[in-house]
Amino acid sequence: MIWFALALVVIAAVAWVFRFGGQAVTRQAPYFRDMPYGVAYGYVLGAVALAWLVWAYMQGHSADPLIANKFFFLRIAVEGFIICAIAAWLFRLAGRSIGTAWSRKMFRAMPLTAAFGILMILIYAFVAITAPWLAPYGQEQIIPGVAANIVPGGDPALGGDPAFPFGTDQIGRDILSRLIYGAQNTVGIAFATTVLAFLLGGTFGFLAATLGGWLDQLLSRAVDVLMAIPSLIFALLLMTIASVWAPRTGIPLTVFMVLIIAVIDSTRVFRLARAVGQNIVVMDYIEAAKLRGEGLGYLVFKEILPNATAPLLAEFGLRFCFVFLTIAALSFLGVGIQPPLADWGTMVRDLGSFVNYAAFAPQAATAPLLAAGAIAMLTVAVNFVVDWMLQRSSGLKE
Repeated sequence: MIWFALALVVIAAVAWVFRFGGQAVTRQAPYFRDMPYGVAYGYVLGAVALAWLVWAYMQGHSADPLIANKFFFLRIAVEGFIICAIAAWLFRLAGRSIGTAWSRKMFRAMPLTAAFGILMILIYAFVAITAPWLAPYGQEQIIPGVAANIVPGGDPALGGDPAFPFGTDQIGRDILSRLIYGAQNTVGIAFATTVLAFLLGGTFGFLAATLGGWLDQLLSRAVDVLMAIPSLIFALLLMTIASVWAPRTGIPLTVFMVLIIAVIDSTRVFRLARAVGQNIVVMDYIEAAKLRGEGLGYLVFKEILPNATAPLLAEFGLRFCFVFLTIAALSFLGVGIQPPLADWGTMVRDLGSFVNYAAFAPQAATAPLLAAGAIAMLTVAVNFVVDWMLQRSSGLKE
């Protein structure tokens, strides 16, 4: 704590010198003259943090294994960030020169974060669709003659196998194959659940906004009751009940999970659709359509829905993230996607024992982090795209 406090004091002194020196060298240029002390402190603190990051990254390449192991995950994070940034830049550069005039114009106005998000979403979609052809083994296949708990990395000295770069799980299944199939199961089920939630919430929300009266009050109060219960706890309770009903009815537990999460998340969609719809139904063109004698279907699909597309698309991305994380959480707790289907949440739980290798072989402890990283990467990518869509729909300029 003493060294930390001393470092802050030194940074504060360097920040004062930085601002004062900048004012003297530039002869009171507006940039340094009007610079608050907090901004100067932030510049110096950022420079110190960047210098430490470079030093720590170099330590990750140290010849001493003990030192390199301490900074292994930091080195992987830095290298991954650089690779993702380069890939996003190349993807945006290609989009600006390839495609239609509309797509090239979109890529020219696209920030690098949105390009990264779109690239990741396309990669996940490709892996999910082509999983049976990409995966070297089946998602439930126990490979004959192969040991269980082969650590990732492929180093035989640490218990790895070059034939299985991501290792095997506790019963001898290939982790790489299960990661690939996890994209198909986790992402595919999350997408279907989100679509169903939007069909339910959007339909009832627009009906409540258009018709009003007792229907609006009935639906709104029912939604208020459902939203008063914490969604994850409510889903866990219903899934526990469904796990008892599923064997009796012969309906897969995954079907119950999709319906339960869709109904719970449709309440959020209902609130948004109703609020947007109520702002649209008071417009003059809606009144003109009513005077022409247009029916309810025309008002909803031809007048309200096209004008509510932007906020609904942005909400679709956010809802997908929440549904995706909810499914992963339920699977981690054992009531989500059931074996032998591969699921990233279940993989994090089952491969947690590999964390014990982190002290002496951190590359072997990456097994549970692979599935967790896949969840985090898709969540970040979707949020980047949603942020960009919100900026475009709001009309704000950088």
